This record gives sequence, C-alpha cells and structure tokens, in this order.
Amino acid sequence: MTEMEYTKLGSTGLDVSRLCLGCMNFGSGAEWMMNDREAGVDLIREALDAGVNFLDTANIYSQGESEEIVGEAIEGYDRDELVVATKVYGDVGEGPNKSGLSRKHVLDQVEASLDRLGTEYIDLYQIHRWDEGTDVEETLSALNRLVETGKVRYIGASTTTAYRFTKALYTSDVEGYERFACMQPEYNAVDRHEEANLLPVCEGEGVGVIPWSPLAGGFLTGKYERDADPEEGLRADADQYTRDRFTEENWAVLDEIRGVADEIDATPVQVSLAWLLA
Repeated sequence: MTEMEYTKLGSTGLDVSRLCLGCMNFGSGAEWMMNDREAGVDLIREALDAGVNFLDTANIYSQGESEEIVGEAIEGYDRDELVVATKVYGDVGEGPNKSGLSRKHVLDQVEASLDRLGTEYIDLYQIHRWDEGTDVEETLSALNRLVETGKVRYIGASTTTAYRFTKALYTSDVEGYERFACMQPEYNAVDRHEEANLLPVCEGEGVGVIPWSPLAGGFLTGKYERDADPEEGLRADADQYTRDRFTEENWAVLDEIRGVADEIDATPVQVSLAWLLA
C-alpha cells in the first residue's frame, strides 16, 4: 500500500494529507447519501487509518448530521494530528439571522459546529459562499476574532469570483485581519472554469486550493454510461446539477480517462484524481 503524502496548506505551516475526505455524503439529507451512520463512521476511520488527516464538512450537510458523524469518527484519534474543516453561510433554519456571514451568524454557528464535532477548536473554518448582504470587513473581523480566541486555527473560502476573493485578501492585508489560507472551488477534469478565474489568484497570492467535486459529482468515476439512464439511487438520478454534466464534450473527456485507465491498469477514479493532483 502506498504511503500517504502530505503537503502544506497554502503558505501556512500546516501539514495536510494530499487527499482530503469530503464529508457531504454522510447523513440523511438525500437518498443518494450514506444514510447508515455507523457505516459512515467506519468509512471515515478507514480513511484516517490510511493516513488521511484532513476531513472537510459543513454545518448545512444534512443539517448538522455530517458534523456529528465526523465528531463521532474522530473520537480516540490524536486530535493534534487531525485537520478538521467545516463551513458557515448556508440556511440552518427559519428566520432572517439563520444564514449569511454576519458577525452574529458566524459567531453563533461556530459554537454549534464545535458542539456537533465534539471538539474545542476547528482547524479550518471556511465561508461556504459569498454574502452579498454583509460587508466583507464585518465577516473578516468576526473570523479574525475566532482565530484570536483559539476557536479556529485557519480560515478559508469557497466558490466566489476572483474579484471578490482578491478584495477579501487585500482587505485582510490592509486591516491586519487573518488572511484566507485556502480556496475551495469547483474543479475537476470536466469543470475547468476556475482556470480562468480563481486559480491564478490562488497561485499569485500563495493560497492553497482544495477542490470540491473532484470527481464531478461521480461522473468521472465511470459509473454512468452515455446512452443509459442513471440507476435509481445514484446521485445523477435525482440531482439535475450532476445530470447536466452528461454532455458530449464531457463524455469525450471521460472516454479519454477510461482509455488511460485501461492502459495503466487503473480505474477512472484513480486517473481523475491523479490528473487533479498534478
């Protein structure tokens, strides 16, 4: 078995496994998710035992169930060696203050996430989306406070425009706030729009990149076929966003990936992730 490789998170001194386990699928938020809680815990622990030390979840994944499962899974492991990441922004209930990136919502939600994760601190706290209704200075001030009080070690962002992300970085520089250490964009062999948007910013600013949907919602696993409807229970059967990837251009990319996989006796998953890592 190949030993896990580790790398620094952006320009920080934090060592993370090159493979991060995304935890959105743990919980009962959708039929295609891993609804068996015990099986979810077992899978996370299998990843940890294989050398993965980086787990990424969010407060809205199955309305907190994912964080609870992650918290249960990491019990008994060396917390100092784990990098637990979660996110804030999404709607967690009814009412005008149950979403967004206001100081109130950020400070409320970090406490809720800490409780569900069963930990005293979060290694990487990320804004899940951009909040157009809140000044970025307010959000950065709140996040900076969390770092200063030790509840959060590093901060990150996900899915925004290059302009907004650059503005946030420079605002941190000017105001002396904690800087975003990483960006989590959608990026894989068929979703490559960020090559002209966020990736050049990240490279120029020394920001780490931790892509979401590295297998294009399962499309790049090779489990779907060009001329067949998705099997019941699979994500593309119920999720139009994933089904929209079924274009001739994307099938052509998958054909090439399958061809490489056959040549080197690998799977489409391995080839897709190797491409992304490279």
